[in-house]
Amino acid sequence: MPASNSYSWIDLPPLSATISELEDSMMDEDSSLEIIKNDVTHLQHQIIEENVDIVQSNTLDTRFSSPIRRLPTEILAEIFKYCLPDDEHLAPASRLAPILLTTVCRRWREIAVSLPILWCRLQLDDWQKSAVGYDSWLRRSAECPLSLKIEYSGNWSELREFLQPYMPQTSILILDFYPCTATNFVMMEDFHALKELTIHQHGFLPSPAIYPTLSKLPVSLRRLKISDPPFELWQLRLFTDSAWPHITHLEINITGLDTLPHILRMCPNLSFVTMQGMLYPIEFAVPITHSNLQSLHVSGDEFWTSGLDLGLFNVITLPNLRMVESSRMGPWPHEEFKAFLMRSKCPLEKLIFGIASFATAQQQAEYATLFPSLEIISDPDNNMYYELIELYRIAI
Repeated sequence: MPASNSYSWIDLPPLSATISELEDSMMDEDSSLEIIKNDVTHLQHQIIEENVDIVQSNTLDTRFSSPIRRLPTEILAEIFKYCLPDDEHLAPASRLAPILLTTVCRRWREIAVSLPILWCRLQLDDWQKSAVGYDSWLRRSAECPLSLKIEYSGNWSELREFLQPYMPQTSILILDFYPCTATNFVMMEDFHALKELTIHQHGFLPSPAIYPTLSKLPVSLRRLKISDPPFELWQLRLFTDSAWPHITHLEINITGLDTLPHILRMCPNLSFVTMQGMLYPIEFAVPITHSNLQSLHVSGDEFWTSGLDLGLFNVITLPNLRMVESSRMGPWPHEEFKAFLMRSKCPLEKLIFGIASFATAQQQAEYATLFPSLEIISDPDNNMYYELIELYRIAI
C-alpha cells in the first residue's frame, strides 16, 4: 500500500498566488525607495546651490567692502589719533572727530570711546548749557592728562563742582575772563597737577577776579602766560605766593620796564621770559643778577620807546643768556647792550631784531666780533619802519 502524505490535511494556497503577492509587494517597495532617492537627490542639489550662493556672497563682500574694515583695532586707533582737528582745544561737533568717529559703526564707536587720548583736549563754551555733554566727553579721557580752555564768568563755585573729578588730571588750563561778570576768583591751588596756565581777559577794563586768581598758584605750575591785562610794578608786588619761584617760562603783558627786575626776583628758576606792552624806562630798579635765564623776548611800542634811554640792560646781568629777541623797540640801545654783554659774559647764540627794532650793519658787525658763532636775524622791513618813525618824530 503506497505511503500517504502526512500534511495533506492542511489547506495551503496555491504556490503561484503566493509568488504573485510577493512580487507585487516588492514592486511597491521599489517604488517607495525610488521616491526617497529622488527626494535625497533634490535636497543635495539645494544644499549645493545654497553653498554656491554663500561663497559668491562672501566673495562679493570681500571685493566691494572697504579694506579699512579688516584693519586690526590697534591700527584703527592710531589712525583715529590723526583724525582730530589741529585746534589746540576741541569744541564738540557732530561733523568732526572724535564725535564723528562714534557715528560710523558700532566697532568704530567702541574703539573711539575707549581711546582716552581722543578726549583729553576740550574747550568749554557756556559750559552750564552743555554740562552733560562735557561731562561725558571728560569721562572718556579716563586718567589721561587734560588740556582745558574755559570761559570764566564768575560762577566759580558751580564750575568748581563740575570740574572737581577732573582737577587732579588737568595739566594745561586756559582761562578766558569776561570782566563784566567775573567777580569771584578761581582757586588755582585746586589744580594740583597743573603745569601750564594761560590767562586772557576780554575787554579793556581789568577783571577784579584775575589778581586774586594769580595770588594762589599750584606749586606744580611751570609755565604761565598772561596776555591781558597789563601789570604794573605795584600789582606784581601783591603776589607773594611761594609757587612763583617754581615757574620756568613766563609770558606777561607789562607797563614799565621796572617790572622785569622784580619778575627776575620773583622767579629765580626762570629760563624763558617774554615781555610786551608799554615799556617805559626803568626808574628805581635795583641791579640784579639772574643765573638761570636763557631766553629774553621784549616787545614794546616803537612810537613810545623810540629814542628813549630805557635803561633795561643797565640793571640786569644774565650770565646764562643764549637768545635775545626784540620787536617794536625802535633804535636798539647799542652801547648799553654791548656793556651788558661784556658784564654778563654770557654764551649768546642768537640775536633777533624783529619788526620795528633797528640795529645798524656796523652795530651788528660789532656783536659778531664779540661772538664769532652768533646768529643775527633782522626783519627785512625794518628800514621802512625806521623811516616811518623818523617822520613821526619830526611831526611831533
